[in-house]
Amino acid sequence: MSIEETIQEQINSNPIILYMKGDPNQPQCGFSSQVTQILMACGERFAYVDILSNPEIRANLPKISDWPTFPQLFVNGELVGGCDIVTELHQSGELKEMLSGLSTDESADEPAGDAATE
Repeated sequence: MSIEETIQEQINSNPIILYMKGDPNQPQCGFSSQVTQILMACGERFAYVDILSNPEIRANLPKISDWPTFPQLFVNGELVGGCDIVTELHQSGELKEMLSGLSTDESADEPAGDAATE
């Protein structure tokens, strides 16, 4: 499976997935930390991929998403955006509504797919 197919599989198989620097318990940048705190405040479980330990994903995701920076939040297979957009959606209440009921036990704040754990 190509890296593009791996990324698409991660996005398609996780209703809420965050591509971030680090992990939710130890974010490695302020923007990733802010987005994980917002997601946790919304009360929905989410999958994540640490792009620092997955350089191929870090290099190729911006080509797929057409978004140059990290973190990147995807909901139901669609890019929501990065830190600024997620923060705005959270402040307006739209994010909680968007995420409501989407989480599953399988995406319980865990790495998404094999690439996340390499």
